[in-house]
Amino acid sequence: MPAMDVVCEVDEHEVSNAVDQAVRELGTRFDFNGVDAGFELKDGSILMHAEEEFQLDQLMSILRDKFAKRKLDVRALDPGEIEAAGKTKRQPITLKKGIDRDTAKKITKMIKETKLKVQSQVQGEQVRVTGKKRDDLQAVMALLRESDLELPMSFTNFRD
Repeated sequence: MPAMDVVCEVDEHEVSNAVDQAVRELGTRFDFNGVDAGFELKDGSILMHAEEEFQLDQLMSILRDKFAKRKLDVRALDPGEIEAAGKTKRQPITLKKGIDRDTAKKITKMIKETKLKVQSQVQGEQVRVTGKKRDDLQAVMALLRESDLELPMSFTNFRD
């Protein structure tokens, strides 16, 4: 019986590559010449720092651009509050991981409303979907990709 898992995760190595590329671009941009600004990747979160708040917005657009070029879902970025520390402003960005209970319930409800012959069940931070036909699972995948959920959906453990 075909089955798959719906999870919310991003590839750590690709995130590291995207941050490295953003740091390289930051070094070549003329509007950041002589400005103390940068990115730091620590334990599943990214810390941006710059001298002014508008520069943090520019850093965020650079980071989103690099995520998109590396085929990472930009919805995985969860920006935090801007903190002022002396001359510099900091903004932590956490990477979304796992599906919380409420979102998992929304996903199972969406799947049930399609009237496809599949079953879904919540298993911790993921949702397992099983069905008799592979095409039904692929229809569920298309439905979740087009949904307006603010999570980067990925589908793992797909088997027949």
